[in-house]
Amino acid sequence: MFIRLDAILLTVIAMTTVSYAEEVQPLPSWNDGATKAAIIEFVEQVTSPGDSFVPVAERIATFDNDGCLWSEQPIYFQLQFAIDRVKQLASQHPEWKTEQPFKAVLEGDLETLAQAGMEGLAKLIMASHAGMTTEEFADTVKDWLKMARHPRFQRPYSELVYQPMLELLDYLRANGFKTYIVSGGGIEMIRVFAEEAYGIPPEQVIGSSIQTKFELREGQPVIVRLPEIDFIDDKEGKPVAINKFIGRRPIAAFGNSDGDLQMLQWTAAGKGPRLMMLVHHTDADREWAYDRDSHVGRLAKALVEARERKWLVVDMKKDWKIVFTPQ
Repeated sequence: MFIRLDAILLTVIAMTTVSYAEEVQPLPSWNDGATKAAIIEFVEQVTSPGDSFVPVAERIATFDNDGCLWSEQPIYFQLQFAIDRVKQLASQHPEWKTEQPFKAVLEGDLETLAQAGMEGLAKLIMASHAGMTTEEFADTVKDWLKMARHPRFQRPYSELVYQPMLELLDYLRANGFKTYIVSGGGIEMIRVFAEEAYGIPPEQVIGSSIQTKFELREGQPVIVRLPEIDFIDDKEGKPVAINKFIGRRPIAAFGNSDGDLQMLQWTAAGKGPRLMMLVHHTDADREWAYDRDSHVGRLAKALVEARERKWLVVDMKKDWKIVFTPQ
């Protein structure tokens, strides 16, 4: 029986094409549905020739960290880091027994700590790490990340990152996006792990900061951390920081709380296609379920505005096949 070579070749090409298409399907840890479809539609819209095309240089995407890229319950992970450090140094600071938020740390009053917010977190880190060089601080963070374990999951905190969000970061970057972290957390702590955990280099991390200064120590130049707050990168501070450090308005912004609302508003106000998305924590079994009444990652005003303005709201329980990166 004679079989044409060109027919065989076409069949092989078709099979290879189907196989490749199956391999490169974006966002594999996302369930098929309206949310996943909307993300893919937006990316295809801004990367395809036509009126909605966005040049690569303008494809800026900003991500909150706590509760958006990694978990944030029962307290912010950076707050747990600061708590552990304060307890280590408490014997050297008797004044902390009566001064907040140190008093709450020493008494285990997590509710008061949570109410202190990012400013309270910055104060704890500022006081407990003042006088250290930036290198010494980074080493302290690395040691803590190696040793500390989450009380519920008994895993290193750096492993409690959201697999679906990692895929989203990869998908955007594969389509010419530059991804930034814009977090209320401390910039120097996030920079320690962001590149390994998220593929985001230190220069693309924006966060709250304390003041620093240049010194010569034993003839060596160092940057020293000072006990003074420089900037709180939360709420209204986020678009201000984006404008200052990025210099371009994002076309996509991702958050999970009211602290991210202004960043999403700023993004939405630009011209052309825009993607604004909130991660809604709805899965008490695999992670946590919380929004309006939570002291950590409170989501109330932003959720209302998202629904009114038809921003994407990720239902963690419905939209994600898995939550954390596999062990």
